[in-house]
Amino acid sequence: MSFSKQVKREIIAAELPQKCCARAAAYAAACFSASYGPGGLCLTTEMSAVAQYLKKVFARAGIQGRVYAKGAEQSRMYEFTVAEPQQVKRMLEMFFFNAGSPCLRLKKELFCCEKCVSAFAAGAFLCGGTITDPQKEYNLEFLSARHLMLDDFSALLMARGFVPRTILRKGSGVLYFKASEQIEDMLTFMGAQSAALEIMNLKVYKDFRNKANRLTNCETANIGKTASASAQTLYAIQLLRRRGALAALPEALQQAAAVREAYPTEPLKELAAHFPYPISKSGLSHRIKKLEALAAELEETSHDS
Repeated sequence: MSFSKQVKREIIAAELPQKCCARAAAYAAACFSASYGPGGLCLTTEMSAVAQYLKKVFARAGIQGRVYAKGAEQSRMYEFTVAEPQQVKRMLEMFFFNAGSPCLRLKKELFCCEKCVSAFAAGAFLCGGTITDPQKEYNLEFLSARHLMLDDFSALLMARGFVPRTILRKGSGVLYFKASEQIEDMLTFMGAQSAALEIMNLKVYKDFRNKANRLTNCETANIGKTASASAQTLYAIQLLRRRGALAALPEALQQAAAVREAYPTEPLKELAAHFPYPISKSGLSHRIKKLEALAAELEETSHDS
C-alpha cells in the first residue's frame, strides 16, 4: 500500500464528523471533483473506501449520492456521483453555488468551527491530494484545475500558520508542502496523526543513521591514514635493516622500530602503550619521523652513487 493510501485510510477510519464538519468535508469533495455544477457532481477515485466514505459524509450533510464501480477488476475505478435533480438542487443550495460566476471560490461561511476547516482539508486530500513515501522525499500536495479556489484554500491554511506553496503543472494548480515539519502538522490537522508520527520516527532514524555513517566514514578515513603512515614507517625500517644501519642506531630508535613492526596496524597513541616505559604520542612520533628521515637519507645517497 502506498503512503498516500495509508494516510487516506487513516482519515477514513476516524469517526464521521458532526454535521457542520460533514458539510465542510462534502464541500471539499465538490471543490476538488472533476465535475461539479448544475449537472451534478462526479468524482473518480481508485479507492472504494474513499468513494464509500464520501457517500456517508454527503448523507450526513443531507445529500444522497451513489457509488459506481468502473472497469475491470485489476484496474477498477470508483465513481461517487450526485445526479438526482432534487439532490443536485439541494447540494448547490447548501454550497451556495453561483451559476453566474465563471470561477469557483471558497465560501468561508461554510466553515462554522475550526474542525470544519480540518474536515475540509481532509476531504480535499481524499479527493485531490497525494503524499510521497517519506523514505524517498518529503512532499504533500493538493491538485486542482480550479486555480482561484486553490488560492483561497492556500489563504485558509496560511491563516492557521501553514506555509503552502503553489505552482502550475500541466495547466493544473498544485498546492504543496516540502518541509517535513509542515507535512507532519498538516497530517495531524487532517486527522492522520499516526502518519505524522511515522514521519517523525523516520526522521529520528535517518538522523541517527546519518550520524552513524559520518562516524563510520571518519573512522574509516582515520584507519586509512594510520595504515598509510604505518606502511611508510615499515618500509623505512626494512630499508635501514637491509643497509645494516638499523643495528647501529640509538636504542630508543631501535625500540621504536621493533614496536612498530610488532604492532603494524595500531595508531601512535595505542602503539605508545606497548613500550616498557611511559612515552608520549608526540615523543613516539618524533622517533618514527627520525627513522623515516634516516631511511630517506640512505635511499637518496644510494641514488646519488
